[in-house]
Amino acid sequence: MINNMQTPGVYINELNSFPNSVTPVPTAVPAFIGYTPQAVFNGKSYLNTPVKISSFADFQAFFCFPDPPAPASPAKQYSPQYYLVPSVTVPASGDYLNINGTYYSVLPDPNTIYYLYNSVRLFYQNGGGDAYIVSVGTYGPASGKAMTLSAPLVNANVKLAELQTGLAALKSKPEPTMYICPEATLLSLADNGKLMQSMLQQSSSMETSVSIFDIVGGNAPDPINYTNDIQNFRNNTGTTGLNYGAAYYPFVQTAVMRSSEMDYTNLFGGDVSKLAPIINPAASPDPTTAKILSGIQNNTSTATVQQNNNSLIAANVSYARIMKHILADANVLPPSGGIAGVITTVDTARGSWVAPANVSMNSLTDVTINLNSEQQSALNVDAITGKSINAIRSFVGKGILIWGARTLDGNSQDWRYLNVRRTAIYIEQTAKLALKQFVFEPNTSTTWISATSLMNNFLTGLWKQGGLQGAKPAEAFNVRCGLGSTMTANDILNGYMIMSIMVAITRPAEFIVIDLTQKMAVSK
Repeated sequence: MINNMQTPGVYINELNSFPNSVTPVPTAVPAFIGYTPQAVFNGKSYLNTPVKISSFADFQAFFCFPDPPAPASPAKQYSPQYYLVPSVTVPASGDYLNINGTYYSVLPDPNTIYYLYNSVRLFYQNGGGDAYIVSVGTYGPASGKAMTLSAPLVNANVKLAELQTGLAALKSKPEPTMYICPEATLLSLADNGKLMQSMLQQSSSMETSVSIFDIVGGNAPDPINYTNDIQNFRNNTGTTGLNYGAAYYPFVQTAVMRSSEMDYTNLFGGDVSKLAPIINPAASPDPTTAKILSGIQNNTSTATVQQNNNSLIAANVSYARIMKHILADANVLPPSGGIAGVITTVDTARGSWVAPANVSMNSLTDVTINLNSEQQSALNVDAITGKSINAIRSFVGKGILIWGARTLDGNSQDWRYLNVRRTAIYIEQTAKLALKQFVFEPNTSTTWISATSLMNNFLTGLWKQGGLQGAKPAEAFNVRCGLGSTMTANDILNGYMIMSIMVAITRPAEFIVIDLTQKMAVSK
């Protein structure tokens, strides 16, 4: 300023009284990778392009079909197909119902099953906020037949290469803190394993996110042999980046899809002629049902599809039961989308250092298998692989709760817990962005003191919020930066400024032990 003083007078020089502030990075921004109804907005394709959204309305604008003008029914964004396969005896597994003395297995066309659309809905119903969507394609053609009873649910339209391409598109986006691929469980076991390993590799290399996994077979677990699904998962996840991943089991039964979203076009590929003999047999015909079906088949009905569907439900008990079953099957979802919503809610209310467990998910009606404590013990701790799996359990009087908060690295004392891993990512990424202002600054004690002060202020605030352990800041963290402390003279000559940050991150009280001892009665 002295060089600018040209005339006599009074000059004011403003000095900073406070240190620069640190802007914390977001902690709960999931990135969903998968298949969408469409991926065009304003005439531009958004395939394999990460799109940031803030609400389900944003998702609809980019990735859903527009609704036609009234009075036409709203556009169907997701239309799974189901078949009723007759059986002489009670089916050994799967969903089934008895109609007029005949057993029918309710089986989907596997090529029409997708999860991303409803997973995003479940995310927002559980408090979701900002998110990224990577659409790797639209829905593929149906196979035109039911899957084989007891066979794994594999959608031939879901491709490993396409999902990996969508995952790679996120390498340029450091903001997402969770990778979620709900349709990964629709791959074969081998391809599912390759995708999970790719997700863990990318999470660990970028150090900005964790991967949330679902488990193949969790949609219809065998009450006895479900452990095979767990073992397959553990064998397929590899050994790289385990502390950057977390898995949840089993799938959940939800109320995301409403009855108005399913109708007779979801049965037999929309061929009503195959449905008619089941709900209106020749041995005991119903005139009302016959009239409705005739109008649909001959295209003489002036009612909409939804109106015809409602009429069939009101007129025919068997049809109403069928629709109830296929709606329930369509509402079985992988839990990862809801988990992301719960994590967002917990982070917003309390912070990323609080374990996202012992909390419920909205829009759930049940789980696909009820695990007890003994069964969960094998999920929580595995002596051979060390890969922990978090359970979703139903408790009497409390409902359905997320009952676990571990990463896949269950044997690690450092990174065993998901909230510890996520808090470390939060601190690391916040520090990384905050210290960029010191790049190219003189590598001297003045810069070291400023940088240390900046991080001390940030960590003090984190400690006050309860994110760090300790009765006082000195017990919660320590920041060092300087010659002879974290750097050598050679480091300075090479242009390195090294800062050491030690933090005591809070850990969940996973095991609460009560010691109960009897005491002898004494007189007063």
